[in-house]
Amino acid sequence: MVDSTLCYIEKDGKYLMLHRVKKENDQNKDKWIGIGGKLEEGESPLDCVIREAKEETGLSLLSPRYRGLVTFCLGSREGEMFTEQMHLFTCDDFSGELAQSCDEGELEWIEKKKVFGLPIWEGDKIFLDLIETEPRFFLLKLEYLGDELTAHRLDIAGK
Repeated sequence: MVDSTLCYIEKDGKYLMLHRVKKENDQNKDKWIGIGGKLEEGESPLDCVIREAKEETGLSLLSPRYRGLVTFCLGSREGEMFTEQMHLFTCDDFSGELAQSCDEGELEWIEKKKVFGLPIWEGDKIFLDLIETEPRFFLLKLEYLGDELTAHRLDIAGK
């Protein structure tokens, strides 16, 4: 199982989105996603999201908010299974200047309401809606067969 982070950096009603167009063999190729990556040895999810944001955007996150834990179960038609636990953050308190380039793809501030019209994963629509409407921490399990979302389960803390 892989542990990763994802952060939606917010400013003026927009999210900083990353259009994944630069890496070969990228499971997110041509998709728009938030900022993040895999945890390194000895890192906490908070350590990782702060490091990844700085590396990918040049921005320093000052108070990222841990919003949820998303478990991806990615299956292939050949029967292979891959599981990833993604620690989901939002942050509207940051400093620094946005980097002019990113090794992962193209960075762009996108109005929140327009994000759903971009090529994003179906499951991303579920947690993007949750981070806008649900103040409590949530657990979300997303099951995919190839690129198709086949099932999901949501648990909200305190419900």
